[in-house]
Amino acid sequence: ALLLAAVAAVLYVAAALPLARLQRFSAAALLGGFALHLLLLVVDIGGFGQPAPGARLGFGPVLSMAVWLVIAVHAVESRLVPLPGVRRWLGLAGALAVVLAALFPGDTRPVTSALAPLHFALGVGSYGLFGAAVLHAVLLDAAERRLRAGGPGAGRVAAPGMPLLQLERLTFRFVEAGFVVLTATLVLGTAAAAAGLHGWRWDHKTVFSLLAWVVFAALLAGRHLRGWRGRRATGWLYAGAALLLLGYAGSRFVLEVLLGRAAA
Repeated sequence: ALLLAAVAAVLYVAAALPLARLQRFSAAALLGGFALHLLLLVVDIGGFGQPAPGARLGFGPVLSMAVWLVIAVHAVESRLVPLPGVRRWLGLAGALAVVLAALFPGDTRPVTSALAPLHFALGVGSYGLFGAAVLHAVLLDAAERRLRAGGPGAGRVAAPGMPLLQLERLTFRFVEAGFVVLTATLVLGTAAAAAGLHGWRWDHKTVFSLLAWVVFAALLAGRHLRGWRGRRATGWLYAGAALLLLGYAGSRFVLEVLLGRAAA
């Protein structure tokens, strides 16, 4: 696993190199890192090679899976609109995620409920969708700054064929999809807690996730009812994404890295 992580990180870094003559190679490197990253996730999340059966759901693997999902979104989107600048940022994010997952895999935890894998998949899925929304929001903010500056290509973003309004619509499609998945995650967790299933409880993770849900709900309501756009809308998106990140990955980081405690 460590060897795979090292090779995946090297490929991701190669994809991030800002060299024009390596443009075609960087795309292949990102794809190679992406494939090895998936293999590593199967090993990490599945807890293969561990003495006790169960899944490793520590801060590193969860963050790694979220980054992998964002890269997967980019892989699909790049078939329509090539974004080499985004590729470099995703290469760096992928390399960091792989290294963190290798350094902080977390403890192996038994699966105590049949709903637990579904709840976990929905939660990480919402991470990935909101991560993709944040990535597009960063591009949107950069495009708006160029538009105000009146520079060349001001009405477009990092690649031809993606006008500003199209990027804005795409950004909030990801927000809407992430909101639906996050809502399903919270409803499933609440139902499991009401049924008294082991491992489900109200704690800081739930509080941060609920706060993120409220922020995203306010963002979508403000956009549809009051026409929020531009930096006001992206500011709410960044705030909600930060709260969601604190909900699981952030809390696990504090417990596992700062406090050195086993996952609760």
